[in-house]
Order: sequence, then structure tokens, then C-alpha cells
Amino acid sequence: MSELIAQIWTPQVQFFAVSTIIFFVCLYALSVVWVARDAYARGCYWIPWTLVALIPLLGVIAYCLLRPSFYVEDSQVQDLAYELQKRQLMQYGSCPQCSQPINDTFIVCPYCAAPLKHVCTQCAKPLDVSWKVCPYCATPCADNKS
Repeated sequence: MSELIAQIWTPQVQFFAVSTIIFFVCLYALSVVWVARDAYARGCYWIPWTLVALIPLLGVIAYCLLRPSFYVEDSQVQDLAYELQKRQLMQYGSCPQCSQPINDTFIVCPYCAAPLKHVCTQCAKPLDVSWKVCPYCATPCADNKS
């Protein structure tokens, strides 16, 4: 029996067995490191997830199933995009009469023709209702009731 084992357990088989064990140990260590780094990048508690990942195979599978779907950077980019859209929409308003969306520079509402701003009699630029003088040509706006 020992001769049979000695014939099977050759140096080449020993090298293959040791190489396979080293490969799987390295793969296990790298998977634990990957879980720790990925959990940190996704903004969740990385220490408990690293401890869970120490359970061979099941820990990594559990993390892959339960991890957050977005990275912290992705959520920050999404928040910035939302703020940009919000700022772009702030340049628009709504008509006080029909509530349709209008541009801030409109003089009349294109939907219901309601007057939104006055027009300077001198330079024909749009003027806010509360202005007393045209900021473009210094014409008094007191008689601008049109």
C-alpha cells in the first residue's frame, strides 16, 4: 500500500497539490480584501462585511447579494446632476394666470397672453414690474403701465 502511495505521490503531483492549495488560499485572501475595499467604496460598514467575508465562499456570496447598489461617488454624481437640473429649472417660472411653464425673459405668456413684464418705451427691453427706472437706458418706468 505504501509503495502504491509512493508511486502516485510523485514530486509532480506534490507540486500540483501545493500549487493548487496556494492558489485557493490567495484567492480567498483576495476575495476578503475585495469585500473590504468594495464595502468601503460603497459607503457601508466595511469592518463587519470583512468579518463576514472571512467565512469561506458564503461570506463573499452574502456580501454580493446584500451590498448597496451604488458607490458613494455614483450617488454624489447623481446628487450633483439633480442639483444642476434643479438650477436649470429655476430659470423658468410659471405663468401666474394659467400656470404653464415660461421663461424668465418672456414679456407675455405664450399660452394665455397674460402680461408678465413691462417693456421700456425707450429701448424696448423687458422690465420687472417693481422697477422704477430702466437699468439699460435709465428711462423712468413710472408711466410704464402697459
